[in-house]
Amino acid sequence: MFARTAAARFPTQAIARRGFSTTRQQLGSPYHYPEGPRSNIPFNPLTRFFYLRYWGFMLVGFSAPFGIAVWQTMKNQ
Repeated sequence: MFARTAAARFPTQAIARRGFSTTRQQLGSPYHYPEGPRSNIPFNPLTRFFYLRYWGFMLVGFSAPFGIAVWQTMKNQ
């Protein structure tokens, strides 16, 4: 009776007793990058004309499919 309850309880105890360890971040490594606001994006939103480039990119990206569709429907077959 005791062996059956001990055997049933053993797998959960083995899983619950996992040892986690952490290491200090190595900023000299090429696999770790600085953290913080705006450090993970490939552009700088603090420049003077960022808003013009941003909205220009959005306008081209949004209007390109519609422009292509209109061009395809209007061209001669």
